[in-house]
This record gives sequence, C-alpha cells and structure tokens, in this order.
Amino acid sequence: MTDLHDDDSAVRAPTAPARVLLIDDHALVRDGMRMHLTLQPELEVVGEADDGEAALAWLAAAGAGRMPDLVITDIGMRGMGGIALAGALHEHYPELAVLIVSMHDNLEYVRQAIRAGARGYVLKDAPADELLAAIQAVLAGRVFYSARIARGMAAQDVSPLDALTPRERDILNGIGRGQANKDIASQLGVSVRTVETHRLNLKRKLGIEGRAELVKYAVQQLGIDVEGN
Repeated sequence: MTDLHDDDSAVRAPTAPARVLLIDDHALVRDGMRMHLTLQPELEVVGEADDGEAALAWLAAAGAGRMPDLVITDIGMRGMGGIALAGALHEHYPELAVLIVSMHDNLEYVRQAIRAGARGYVLKDAPADELLAAIQAVLAGRVFYSARIARGMAAQDVSPLDALTPRERDILNGIGRGQANKDIASQLGVSVRTVETHRLNLKRKLGIEGRAELVKYAVQQLGIDVEGN
C-alpha cells in the first residue's frame, strides 16, 4: 500500500533550513535517515513517500510554500524506482535537487541516474559525513559521488557530457547555436523559466561561469557548425 506522510509546517522563511523529501520503500531506512537529518539544524524533513508515484503525488499536493529543496531517493523500490522518478522530477520540477542513496555501486546505475537528472549518488554504506557532504553539494548545484563511485568513474574517464540529461543537452545545443532562452523554450515546448533553470544547472555541472564560455563549450563539445547553424 502506498505510504505518504506530510508535515504541516509553515511556509519556509528565507533563512529557514533546506526542506527535504525522503523516498524509500523501507520504513526503517526512512526512520533512520530522518532521525539523522533532523539532528542537522540546516535541514528539515518535510515529507516522506515509499515509491516514485507517491512522491509525485506528494509534490502535486504541495503548495508553492511547501515544496522541498531536495529529494533523497533510493533506486530499487516497488512501483516507480528512483531513476524514473529522477527523470520525472527533472522534467516537471527542474529546480529540485535530487540525490540518490542506494546500496548498488554499479556504475551503469550511476550513469543512468545522473543522465535522468540526479545531482548526486551516495552509497548506503557510506559514512554519515559523506551523506551530509553530498547534501550540501547538490543543494549548491554541484554533482557529488560517493568516494568509491568517484574512483570508478575516474578510472573510466567519464566525460562531463555524460552527466547531462537529454533535456540539458537539447538546451546546450540551442545555446551553442546562439538561440535566446525564449526561442529554446518555444522549440522545446517548455517555459522560459525552465530553460533558465536548466541553463544554470548546466553552468554548475560543467563548472562554467559566463555565457560566452558556455557557448564555446557547446560548440566545441557538440560539434556545432556555427556558420551553418
């Protein structure tokens, strides 16, 4: 049976803790993680769900002032798993940071999760301080891997492009072709704000600051013919 829990706390103030939604189909895992996170004054667990569908229902029911800043989810769950959920969140809530916490250290799972829109991947047997470091990193817009995962990814010399979602690659392609945000939004059927959010995520993921540098990266890495456009 789908398990949904909610917290009726007040709307976040600008200085309030980061709001976290926990998703795992094992109640004991959620309990343990919630207890650990609530010890951190900068974090507030505002809701829980036991699968992807329940998480999407929670978000659909949440008002603007109750939306989380961070979603922490497992991969393997009954119903919609974490990778599919990350893809759905990236499509409909691109401003949300998504962190995968999983027992699986298979690098293909990691690549699928990151391509789906997750910003980080932490193993369940990782030290508690590594989880907190991952939370801080993804909330800041960076990508974070558990140490064991990071070593495996480095050994395979994974390109930064592999960390981009299909939507981010589409937007990067538009940027490389010199298209304005409104033109990219019209072409992809999304809002201008969504394009702006993805553009910011691209800069953070790729470690690029300025617009000109992002255009140059897109042209070089995607092989865009600028003259032919």
